[in-house]
Amino acid sequence: MSLRPTASGPGLPAGTRAVTPRAGRPLHVLMVSDVYFPRINGVSTSIQTFRATLAALGIRVTIVAPEYAGTDTVADAASGIVRLPSRTVPLDPEDRLMQWRLLSDLDRRLASADFDLIHVQTPFAAHYAGLRLARARGIPCVATYHTHFEEYLFHYIRLLPKSALRSAARWLARHQCNALDAVVVPSQPMAATLRDYGVDTPLHVIPTGLPESQFVRGDGGKFRQTWGIAPDRKVALFVGRAAFEKNIGFLLEMIALARRQRPDLMLVIAGEGPALPALRRQAAALRLDDHVRFVGYLPREGGLRDCYAAADVFTFASQTETQGLVLLEAMAIGLPVLAIPALGAAEIILPRRGAVAAADTPDAFAAQLVTLIDRPGKLAAMADEAIAFARE
Repeated sequence: MSLRPTASGPGLPAGTRAVTPRAGRPLHVLMVSDVYFPRINGVSTSIQTFRATLAALGIRVTIVAPEYAGTDTVADAASGIVRLPSRTVPLDPEDRLMQWRLLSDLDRRLASADFDLIHVQTPFAAHYAGLRLARARGIPCVATYHTHFEEYLFHYIRLLPKSALRSAARWLARHQCNALDAVVVPSQPMAATLRDYGVDTPLHVIPTGLPESQFVRGDGGKFRQTWGIAPDRKVALFVGRAAFEKNIGFLLEMIALARRQRPDLMLVIAGEGPALPALRRQAAALRLDDHVRFVGYLPREGGLRDCYAAADVFTFASQTETQGLVLLEAMAIGLPVLAIPALGAAEIILPRRGAVAAADTPDAFAAQLVTLIDRPGKLAAMADEAIAFARE
């Protein structure tokens, strides 16, 4: 099995062990993750996308993930998903922590399955369980580095200094990555970051792609009617987890400034998460009742597609993205993007094909948004550029 880096030509980086299937059967990959659907986030989406693509290549994939309330474990087992009993995570009730006793017994539990590769998707219990199983069976273990924890932890652990948390995040990333046979990263900036940490394991830049269904435009008029948004009103959109590291509060400050020049401007925030109560309070304090709609989680097939189609500009201020897949999702249906070009998102924004690099201050960002809204011809040209870029 070849893990070919998209940006550095064919072949494997020095030191990477190749995977060779055993005679008479297809390759079999075990993915181990601390999170998966029905939990909605970028990691779940990436796992689903890669699983489907590997299956199309004739590669069998089994997933080990937490059991969530309402999960149909029987149906999941039939489709190759092994659910392990789990409990809530302190400070993060959306996520689940699999029982270590069961994780440490994976070798026996999966004794009848013959794997060629272990692919770890998260750096928590799944990392150690996956690595342990790989070493026990003498097969390679790789991981995808999905989350930039250096700019993440201090939003949730406020009792420790930011500098201490940053150092701890870097040490953990270096320690975990160097224990693996290879690491997949979704962007070149993230690969450079890990090299700066001291990671010497082979790195493979493999962005998460988009399925063809992402290029189907929804019914924007239907969404506006459902949420009481006038057909001629200008709409800026944010889609993503309502988490502190997403910098959504910045967008609220920005829209409070932009509405002074465009009183018809509205910001739609689609997503749920731990920051939502604080964001609602901030919006109320800024007196944005008529300028912000919190629409919660929307199903990808239907509601979310209609939401994208209802907007005029996609706005994004996160500076912690390893790739920024949601930017490509917006561009795939022709929605122009105004976003801060930080870390992995820079690879999507800086080519300036359907996207504008935004300033990192609310007032300058607001001025850019108003300028775009006032130029319908520019937005139309950006829409065509965005679709072409996303397809690439």
